[in-house]
Formats: sequence, C-alpha cells, structure tokens
Amino acid sequence: MKLLIFGATGGTGRELVTQALRQGHTVTAFVRNPSLVQQQHPQLTIVKGDVLDYNTIEPAIAGHDAVLSAIGMPANKTGVLRSEGTRNIIRAMEKKGLKRFICQTSLGYGDSREVLNRTPFIFKYIIVPFILKKGFADHALQEQYIKGSSLDWVIVRPGNLTDGELTGRYRYGFAPTDPNITVKVSRADVADFMLKQLNDSRFIHQTPGISYWK
Repeated sequence: MKLLIFGATGGTGRELVTQALRQGHTVTAFVRNPSLVQQQHPQLTIVKGDVLDYNTIEPAIAGHDAVLSAIGMPANKTGVLRSEGTRNIIRAMEKKGLKRFICQTSLGYGDSREVLNRTPFIFKYIIVPFILKKGFADHALQEQYIKGSSLDWVIVRPGNLTDGELTGRYRYGFAPTDPNITVKVSRADVADFMLKQLNDSRFIHQTPGISYWK
C-alpha cells in the first residue's frame, strides 16, 4: 500500500515508518522538520508540512491508499495540535476521496475514561483535572472530529507508552474496567497493531484499546 504517515518523527511515528517499510509498503512521512528523519529507503518519501496548515496537507494526501496518524505533544502542553491537525487531515481526506484512517489517541478518553480508576489518586483527581485538563480536552475533540467524519476510521487507544521492543504479545479490544490489563504497551507494538488495521475491517468505526496483560 501507499501510506501517508503523520507524526512520523515521534516515537510511535518512527515505528510506523520502520515497520511499514519492512512490510513492503511505500511510505510518505509528513513532518515539520525533515532533518529529524534519519532513515533512508528507496520506498520512503519525506514531505515537509504542518498539520495546522491545511494547504500543506491537501497536496500530500493525493495518491495514497491510507493515512495513519500519530500526531501529538506532551500531555502537559497546551494547544490544539491533535484536534485541529486531525480536523485538517480529515478535511483533506474527504475532499480527495481517501477513506481509510488509522489514528492513535490514548486510553482514558471517551468511553475508556473508566481506565483512570486504575491510576493513583493524585493522577486521577489532581493531575488530570488540573495539569492535564487542556491536553485531555484536545484529545477529546480530536476523537469527536474523527467520529463525525465520513471516513473508514479506527481510533487506537494505547495505554502508557514505553520504548520497549516489538513483542506481538499484547491484548486489544478489552473493556476499560478489565482488571487484567497493565495499561502499558510499547510504541513498537502500537505501530504493529495500527498497521494490521489496514487489512482488517473488524475495528472500523471503533476505538480498540491496546495494552499488555498481567
């Protein structure tokens, strides 16, 4: 497939690029700073742009089979990168007639909010409502835009991200109240699951969580 990857210089984004190329896909990495992309591959194209600038997104969309997004910023940072960036991506995809969209968000949002009951008191009642309030709002709006689109979308909600290796031994599609999840998963395994959604229709218009098991 011809894949367009947003957030390609972040932790999960780099894994998406690496694994997609390994699987034989043709990849376009959409990045703000091309110098941060250290990979070189005959099937990799680097496109400079900004997800907050629609005019740089629309021309990048054409000619691809699917879009994957791992855009983000530290949870304690304010801004609308996730929501407005995602809205621009959706708008361009709908205009160009591209349907398949796989987007990473996080456990703890929307109908997975109950997973916060598994976190320490200080995180749930102090850090989330005060320090991370605006970041949570940006995430929530991001998911709202995706769910309101006409795309064949999958929202992938990982637990706390780690830099561990690709294991393939993760669980997905569980209830947020499941006591057996660790609420942790490596970026490599998240990328693995996201890429599998390209040829799997089970989770279209769904929000599967992904985590390791106890």
